[in-house]
Amino acid sequence: MSRNDVYETDFDEASGKQPSATECPECGGTLRTDGGETTCLDCGLILEAYRIDHRGRRTFPDDPETRERTGAPLTEARHDRGLTTAIGRGTDASGNELSSRKRRQLARLRREHTRAQWQSKAERNLAHGCGEIARLVAGLDLTRDIREQASSLFRTAQREDLLPGRSIEGMAAGCVYAVCRCSGITRTLAEVVEVAQSSRTRVSNAYSVLNTELGLPTPPRQPREFIAAHASALDLPASTERRARQLADAADEQDLSNGPNPSGFAAACLSVAASEHGVEVRQTALAATADVSPATVRTHRDTLRAMVQEKSQ
Repeated sequence: MSRNDVYETDFDEASGKQPSATECPECGGTLRTDGGETTCLDCGLILEAYRIDHRGRRTFPDDPETRERTGAPLTEARHDRGLTTAIGRGTDASGNELSSRKRRQLARLRREHTRAQWQSKAERNLAHGCGEIARLVAGLDLTRDIREQASSLFRTAQREDLLPGRSIEGMAAGCVYAVCRCSGITRTLAEVVEVAQSSRTRVSNAYSVLNTELGLPTPPRQPREFIAAHASALDLPASTERRARQLADAADEQDLSNGPNPSGFAAACLSVAASEHGVEVRQTALAATADVSPATVRTHRDTLRAMVQEKSQ
């Protein structure tokens, strides 16, 4: 289902202008559409919420009489792509109670159905991995698109024999973190490990194997991507957040943010911006939020202050 707008621009009745479909009407920032919801990456403004398709069943051009879209679509988030059959208990389809003989028969059918559910050990591992990915996505408050992509990546890793010798929980967490990196979603490794049922070493190793063996298109992360999350966690004012974003952009232009931990560099930008605006914030709190040491925040803070003094001269 396509959710793209028909027109690239629309008309704003309040101002009489035609805002662009790729820029935020409030701050001019970059827009991103995820799961049918369009938001601004800079100020967080929600321009369009999730829309429901009310068009009903969809017919296919080959045989419109018999082929119709009914039921749930196929999904990568389940080991059998969503074709699971569940045998009920207690009542029939009309809501009538079943007899004791019928309940015993259904119990035997459920037992045999459970035994025949897995065709192989690989399919059982796939089901366990998909379930773990679903739990991680729910714990990290991610969209269903991330769950679909992470499940598809887990299938690819199993097809390429990357699972032997590694835990399923660690590989599932590595898939979720890899999809977040490729999709530009600001979730740090510490946040994924906090929800995962595996150690940080196993999750980091799984992500490294996926990135190396599968050649994932992982873009470099910029410090400005972490500023909003850090500012929200520390309850900093919006003016401080905007100033920190300006510092991050200026540092990126001078190649000062290339190499350092982007999360720690974003914490340093917030530290400098807070000192300029007279906002009290502890370096230990910034370091804990960014999952770095206070020494890292101080080092990048001194670099940013030197850059600001050089510009002011």
